[in-house]
Amino acid sequence: MLAMLPNTGTTYSLYRYGKQLSRVSSPCQRPAAQLIQCLHPFLLGQQNGQCYSKDSKKLPLRDTLDHEPDLGLDLEEHVYEGKHHKLGTRVYIWGVAAHGALGRASFVNPILSKRQTPIDCRLHPHRLEFGEKHKVLDVSCGYGFTVFAVKPKGQPSIFGTGLNGEGQLGIQRTKKGKDITIVPEPVPIELGLQQGDAVIKVSCGRAHTLALAKSGAVYGVGCNSFGQCGRPVVPDEDVSWRRSAIQGLPPDVVQVQAGQDTSFMVTSGGEVWSCGWGADGQHGRGHYGSETNVGLVKGELQDLKVVKVASRADCALALTESGDVLGWGNNEYGQLLTAADEPQLHTPRRLPLPPTVGRIVDVAASGSACFVLNDKGDVYSWGFGPLGRGPENIQCSSPQLIPPPLFGRNEFTPDVKVVSVVCGVHMVTCITNNGNLYSWGRNIGGNLGLGHRHEQSFPVQVCMLGRVLQASCGVDHSAALARTL
Repeated sequence: MLAMLPNTGTTYSLYRYGKQLSRVSSPCQRPAAQLIQCLHPFLLGQQNGQCYSKDSKKLPLRDTLDHEPDLGLDLEEHVYEGKHHKLGTRVYIWGVAAHGALGRASFVNPILSKRQTPIDCRLHPHRLEFGEKHKVLDVSCGYGFTVFAVKPKGQPSIFGTGLNGEGQLGIQRTKKGKDITIVPEPVPIELGLQQGDAVIKVSCGRAHTLALAKSGAVYGVGCNSFGQCGRPVVPDEDVSWRRSAIQGLPPDVVQVQAGQDTSFMVTSGGEVWSCGWGADGQHGRGHYGSETNVGLVKGELQDLKVVKVASRADCALALTESGDVLGWGNNEYGQLLTAADEPQLHTPRRLPLPPTVGRIVDVAASGSACFVLNDKGDVYSWGFGPLGRGPENIQCSSPQLIPPPLFGRNEFTPDVKVVSVVCGVHMVTCITNNGNLYSWGRNIGGNLGLGHRHEQSFPVQVCMLGRVLQASCGVDHSAALARTL
């Protein structure tokens, strides 16, 4: 930051790239060029009371100095920016890079003449260049691939990168007609959208992608072995012609959620529709077979208004408008808080959460554990695996509180609270109200973003330059949308 003395004096106009950024006051009779030069080494020169940048390739004025000048005084700090400056959204991504899911071609296909080398993984968040060129609205990580919904400005509204062996990124072919199974950087996904329509939300499963358009239409591409794309299973199917919306859904879908091989759609009226694999009853349709056509999920969900469905594997949770939580699917680790002799549930059932948990505002389900967030910003977990309470606590049959200080709440910052919880298959992330991201769990290829490959049994903050708005977790990589500081 630029540091300015608190007194008043001669006023100068501060310029960069020939444009006036702001007016600054010199607190003494010190020449402006000397004052600015001692505060920022990249600014020097004075002409008619105006200061200019020597080199337009240097850091912008907002960037912090590597070495703050010692003027021998307590200085007030200011940040100077143009009047047209707007906060933007950045995309950060990390974890295994070898399959192209991180969206940078040089990680997979390095250019040797530029002294680039292959990168198998990124242990820290990597700022994706794609996010600088497109306004990303939503991001979802699948099993080795990533999909983005972007604001269309004369361009497609959905892009994908990574594994494409099942067509989960649509039809991608070389000029000679050969299928591309690894896409090293984001490319458009052709869905056959109606003219004027655009994708606003995306969700990725093991090898399929769900896309929600602003018209309410839902599109499913990729593997359809269990009907998870909402159409009949066809052996050795050629998916190149499958570019139409899923049939049989109401027109007011507001959320899509891809489980491992199951799909869920939530309407504005709170109905839940599903299709796909059902070996553990995870589609919630009352049996353990697969469902190739979308249908209404009933059970104890009937007549309740659902606002969210969460599922990353074979267990699903639903959150209602009144704060009730219902679950179905795999229960081998007690994720559904029912009797041990019920390893699976094919119909939604209300979870008997204790009153001490409070009113629930968010839910998440990993491969073997469940997490709920109450309106006070506290996170509770149960099940098996990375529960967030240390290495000695990896299995629990009832909801237990993850200590709030692990998310930054203490006597100095008593107002910090968690506002969102998101699961991968073997990892968990939480976002706090001050925009910090915390992660824990299995650390496959550095997908926790903590700078190492070791497993993490309790939340640790992931460092990135931005206020985190959204996070998504795959099986071996993760992504986040962040607002610039």
